[in-house]
Amino acid sequence: MSASLFAANSVHEFTMKSIDGQDTPLANWKGKVMLFVNVASQCGYTPQYKGLEELYRKYKDRGFVVVGVPANNFGSQEPGSNEEIKQFCTRNYSVTFPMMAKVSVKGSDTAPLYQYLQQAAGDVRWNFTKFLVGKDGKVIQKFDSGIAPESAELTKAIEQALGR
Repeated sequence: MSASLFAANSVHEFTMKSIDGQDTPLANWKGKVMLFVNVASQCGYTPQYKGLEELYRKYKDRGFVVVGVPANNFGSQEPGSNEEIKQFCTRNYSVTFPMMAKVSVKGSDTAPLYQYLQQAAGDVRWNFTKFLVGKDGKVIQKFDSGIAPESAELTKAIEQALGR
């Protein structure tokens, strides 16, 4: 069971389902820098999958993980099943970073993790909003959809969090 919004002190207290339906305690990534991204397959920002995969490959050996979280909250741009989303990401973008099962990131049915992230750093306004989380599981910064994964702003923040 996921921690409730007000009791949580870090993302490490939450468990999500992987895109394959397995319970995934976020505590598995304690000590790593994480980038949570609410993704969608039919969005103008969908090509960011390429940059997210490149970020993951560039920094994963230094303790960095991208976590893709499919959501259908904006413009119905993620209508597929978890299996369809997984196939799309693998086939079109060779995604190897962890993908979670589709959740809601807005409204009354918002996933507890996203309640926590938004309470810490502000609302998700569209697909491909990025939350950078430090090794301690606390939110460092939110990056809106228009901030590309390869942007200097984001890569600098990741490198600072990793402690170059």
